[in-house]
Amino acid sequence: MQITEVRIWPSRNGESKIKASASIVIDGAFIVHELRIVEGANGLFVAMPSRKTADGSFRDIAHPITPEAREEIQNLVLEEYKKRLSSASAS
Repeated sequence: MQITEVRIWPSRNGESKIKASASIVIDGAFIVHELRIVEGANGLFVAMPSRKTADGSFRDIAHPITPEAREEIQNLVLEEYKKRLSSASAS
């Protein structure tokens, strides 16, 4: 698996724990929308797309199966997010 593209949309609400939304393209052939960059207790992390269930909890609707895949996605998405922030502050 290779992440061939990462797109970032920063949040307009600076007070929100959700800092941005993202999409990733896998192998130039499959796109996953609605990843979220979230400010957690231990720093930024990438939350997978999820849906609210009838009992009010959330369930991921797409997610990596292996820890290595999760780490690769998180690293690439956060790297692109930081680049986006740097370019926005340089403008």
